[in-house]
Amino acid sequence: MVNKKHITKLVNEVLYDTDIFAVGIVVGIDNSIKVFIDGDNGVTIKKCVEVSRYIENSLDREEEDFELNVSSAGVDHPFLLLRQYINNIDKKVSVIKNDGVKIIGILKSADNQAVEMLEEIVHKNKKNKNTKYGEIITIPFSEIKETKRVISF
Repeated sequence: MVNKKHITKLVNEVLYDTDIFAVGIVVGIDNSIKVFIDGDNGVTIKKCVEVSRYIENSLDREEEDFELNVSSAGVDHPFLLLRQYINNIDKKVSVIKNDGVKIIGILKSADNQAVEMLEEIVHKNKKNKNTKYGEIITIPFSEIKETKRVISF
């Protein structure tokens, strides 16, 4: 069976000294390998291909067959690392707390203990919707179930 520790080592080697970083690595019991990467300036398809080829060239299919998928974490994936929070400062995010409360706002700061957000307050009436921002609120990481970037069109 393919070893997750070995895959992590390979990913760290290929991404060393770049602005790209691994967000998640999953190795299934069927030797399916999924690598999710993110970057301080986004992730290109070319970078996904480069990581995929590096891993594939470092493993021996004759010894053990595997399926490999390398992709960007994408906007629909929740933040897993502090670095992702920091990269999204001054952007609109959605935080779901452990108690189910959802808070939308502008991410203002993040450190190892908490995030600070400028909370969005929406007033709706029959004709339109008025969005304002309230106070900066602090949410400890221990209270966060999931955070995602909000993309508006």
